[in-house]
Amino acid sequence: MEVILLERVAKLGQMGDIVRVRDGFGRNYLLARGKALRATEDNKKRFESQKLELETRNLELKSEAESVAERLNGQSVVILRQSGESGVLYGSVSTRDIAEALSAEGFKVARNQVTLNHPIKTLGLHTVPVVLHPEVAVTVTVNVARSAQEADRQAAGENVTAREEFDLDDLGLEVGAALAEAGDDER
Repeated sequence: MEVILLERVAKLGQMGDIVRVRDGFGRNYLLARGKALRATEDNKKRFESQKLELETRNLELKSEAESVAERLNGQSVVILRQSGESGVLYGSVSTRDIAEALSAEGFKVARNQVTLNHPIKTLGLHTVPVVLHPEVAVTVTVNVARSAQEADRQAAGENVTAREEFDLDDLGLEVGAALAEAGDDER
C-alpha cells in the first residue's frame, strides 16, 4: 500500500513523502490515526492544496512541544513501589505510571509519548525518553524506590540494594573465635 505521510513518522519519512508500507500497518496505524492518506490521485491533489495548512499546524505543534521540552528535559520523578530485598519489584513500572507521575508534576504528557522498550522491574534511577512531537524528544529520570527516604538516598547516588559485604578472612576469624569460646565453655 502506498500512502502520503501527513506528518513525520520515525523510520518511515517526512511529511509529504509517498512511501510503500505493509497493508496492516497502513490501515491499522497510519490511516486510523490520521498520520497518512492513501496515495491516490485525488488524495495527492488534496494534499498539495492543504500542504501549507499542514505545515503551519506542524510548526505550531512543534513550537508547543519545544516549550514543554525546555521545562521537562532532565526532570526527575519518584515512583514508590514494593520490592524484595534484592531490589526486584513485585510488579513493574509502565508508561502509564510514568505519564501519571509527570502529570502530577504539572506536565501534560500522554502515555503514548513515554517510550519504554520494556517495563521497569528494578529499584533505582532509570533514564526514560519522552517523545513530545515526532521531532522533539527529551529524557526524564524515573526514581523507583520503596519509600521517599530511599528515593532521596538513591538521588544522592547511594545504592540501596547493596548488601553489606564481609571479607572471608575476617569472617573465618570471627567464626573460629566463636567456636573456640564455645569449646572453652564446654570444658
